[in-house]
Amino acid sequence: MDDTKIRKRIYELRLEHKDLDDALNLMKEKPFIDELQINRIKKRKLKLKDEIKLLESKLIPDIKA
Repeated sequence: MDDTKIRKRIYELRLEHKDLDDALNLMKEKPFIDELQINRIKKRKLKLKDEIKLLESKLIPDIKA
């Protein structure tokens, strides 16, 4: 995967992460809170964050010793 594709994927993942964050905030405003759904969203957010970190690490050039 080249740098352009990696950057595009990171952008998409960050966008999804933000959307999930917005969804969580809206859910917390409701009188009835679905804890199971909230936990699923939080787990998805963590997976997205891990994937973002992995892709970002691929953009860091290798230092030759």
